[in-house]
Amino acid sequence: MKYLMLVYGNEEIWGSLPDADLATLIGAVDAFNERLRASGELVDVQGLVTRARAVRMAGDTPVVTDGPYLEAKEYVGSYLVVDVDSEQRALEIARSYPGLRFGPGTGGGIEVWPLMTRDGADH
Repeated sequence: MKYLMLVYGNEEIWGSLPDADLATLIGAVDAFNERLRASGELVDVQGLVTRARAVRMAGDTPVVTDGPYLEAKEYVGSYLVVDVDSEQRALEIARSYPGLRFGPGTGGGIEVWPLMTRDGADH
């Protein structure tokens, strides 16, 4: 089963990390990703550039706006797609993500979403 993991963070907090701390965190995340790649569980991983654009209907017209549709201190900074045997394994991977434990007060979190199969099934 494939799972999408949305990695959230606080731009202000992450942007204020000293360069050495940021380099340490990036190294830990790279090593985390490499372990998943080596195990064959990592399907895709990408960082996201700044903010997204939102497209929503305004009457009969799709309208493009800057940023997420909700004001939030945390935003999606990257994502992973893993292919694992169980939800328990997906949650184990999410719990082991280095950014969750990097320094006090850095915050963030991971949402774990099961992906539908091509036939529309959710398992």
